[in-house]
Amino acid sequence: MKKLQERRVIAAAIVASACFTNAPAQTVIEEWGSAKLPPPPALKTATLNPAETALLVMDFTRQTCSMERRPRCAASVPKVQKLVALARAKGALVIYSVAVPGSTPADILKDLAPAAGELVLPPLGPDKFVNSDLEKILKGKGIKTVVALGTQAQTSVLHTGAAAALRGFKVVVPVDGMSSEDTYFEQYTAFHLSRAPGVAQQTTLTKFDMIQF
Repeated sequence: MKKLQERRVIAAAIVASACFTNAPAQTVIEEWGSAKLPPPPALKTATLNPAETALLVMDFTRQTCSMERRPRCAASVPKVQKLVALARAKGALVIYSVAVPGSTPADILKDLAPAAGELVLPPLGPDKFVNSDLEKILKGKGIKTVVALGTQAQTSVLHTGAAAALRGFKVVVPVDGMSSEDTYFEQYTAFHLSRAPGVAQQTTLTKFDMIQF
């Protein structure tokens, strides 16, 4: 009887081992290569009320935005410059940030230099609302919509844009105004902003030539 029980235990172990060996992968890591890309999110026209809009021009500095470091960032500068100039002319609020520890407003690219009196947030990390008065400033000025521009896409644009949406602001993100050193980083930023619950409902993905005041 004892030997029979031992045989049954061994047989059960063999069957269990076989089932485990043939079982499908259980995590995204094992199934990484089989993941299918979703279709790209739709881009929409954005009409902005300048009195209720703030441009967040994030981290366009000599340390972060160059042909050597991030060519897509460097290529976006003329379009960012044009939108910033238009926003100023219309009376919209423009706020800057720098990202690299130790960097100052003087490190912002000359083509995007802040105008006199425009706020420049110090290095704060990926979410510009953390350890700053940004929310208080925006709400104090009656801002209801923020336009998130910046590099890297997966840090400043993703985290600050999502944080703004979760705080009740409308968020506009021109995809040709967010950049990174890898297009996948831009891709998952766009995916998150367009699909994440609580964020997607507040966010409009667009392009510079689809924005009007």
